[in-house]
Amino acid sequence: MAESARVVVTRPDDPLAAPLVEELSREYDERYGLNDGIPSSAELSRYPAERFTEAEGGTFLLLVDASGSPVAGGAFMREDDSTVEVKRVWTDSGHRRQGLARRVMTELEAEAARRGIRTIVLTTGARQPEAVALYIALGYSPLFDLDGDWERVSYLGFRKDL
Repeated sequence: MAESARVVVTRPDDPLAAPLVEELSREYDERYGLNDGIPSSAELSRYPAERFTEAEGGTFLLLVDASGSPVAGGAFMREDDSTVEVKRVWTDSGHRRQGLARRVMTELEAEAARRGIRTIVLTTGARQPEAVALYIALGYSPLFDLDGDWERVSYLGFRKDL
């Protein structure tokens, strides 16, 4: 499905993205619970949707299947003239292990390169080993000790130069 999925560039507040964003929100809360009394899913509303638009130097994309349903998505927002931060990479739980997250990352990297971006940074959580494995497989350098206590680090940073 990764090859046949169609790319739709939109915004995180587009109703088409809602099923993915809702599932991501639930999974954040299940994996991480409360953070200082606040649901972990509050992270998803930390940045306004405009940060992920081309006008602001960002992008938000979905991969949709043949029926038009979103199966994966991801975004980046501009940090500076040469760096973007990838956010919200997510695959629908019914479509995992099909290369969709890899395709999302490939599309995001290609868009960043088209814009002259030289560096991509991102973070993932300590309880997302599948994301850590993906980013390492895609050539991202961990900015933390892979053999250390990920829970103590909390936000696991990565960097890749394009």
